[in-house]
Amino acid sequence: MTWKTWSVKFSRNTGKKQAQYYIDPAGTDTANSPGPRKVIVPDKKLKDFQSIESRRNPRSGRRMTPLRRTIYFLGMPVLKALLKLGTSTYRVEAVLGAENIEKFLTSGTCCAPAYWHQHHVLCSTLIKQWIKRGFNACFLVSASVDGEVPERIARSWGAEVIRGSANQTGALALRDMQGMMKRGYSIVTTADGPGGPKYEFKPGVILMARIGGVPILPIACAAERAWYLDRWDDFMIPKPFSRVVLAIGEPYKIPPDTPLDQIEPHRVNVQQAVMSLMRQSEKRLKTEIS
Repeated sequence: MTWKTWSVKFSRNTGKKQAQYYIDPAGTDTANSPGPRKVIVPDKKLKDFQSIESRRNPRSGRRMTPLRRTIYFLGMPVLKALLKLGTSTYRVEAVLGAENIEKFLTSGTCCAPAYWHQHHVLCSTLIKQWIKRGFNACFLVSASVDGEVPERIARSWGAEVIRGSANQTGALALRDMQGMMKRGYSIVTTADGPGGPKYEFKPGVILMARIGGVPILPIACAAERAWYLDRWDDFMIPKPFSRVVLAIGEPYKIPPDTPLDQIEPHRVNVQQAVMSLMRQSEKRLKTEIS
């Protein structure tokens, strides 16, 4: 992966105020783009531009309609209550490698927690507990309509949110992530999201950690009983009162002198680390149950 495949943001002086735009080359951001196009981004919309653009031309064909917005507004309190009630019943048998997060909680330094999209319910709930202890978390959430619910839930926990993707939205998302890391926030990502393939660590997360100079903190989990949604990631929702085990791996720091076109070995290493943590969680859970 090189910078040539990414959307690039520039700035120019309009004479009245500073405007921002980026060049969308054919085949990068829109599948049927006839060629390069310049997209002007008003200053006031820069922070959430990817969310705005995705609602205008979403990949899934679904849009943020007034009806959908009303449903979210009315349904979110109920969903939050159900989520809080359900997660409060989980029986956490063990948190393997808990010492690996402690130094970040005590020192206030940044890291990049990363886990599979399948494990979002349990792993994000773990990070919610860290937020209560002063952990500055910023979740990277899909810019599509699918990201509306996760964004609202994360903000209700006291976390910040960036709408976009470390892979699909390129320089725009990286700019926002760098800005949040400079402010002392740890960027939380679902490493194989937002659309898979399942259990494949995306290079954009590695690139973000390399540029930001922060270590990746791999996380995984296992649940005794769970529902699995029929979708690309087999999204896991642990059933109430289920026994669960979580695992936190050792921080993985990418050398700052690593060329941006030579991050593949590090991507493979972190992917294997998350898979290993998942197997450890499953093995420990079987031991606790038996």
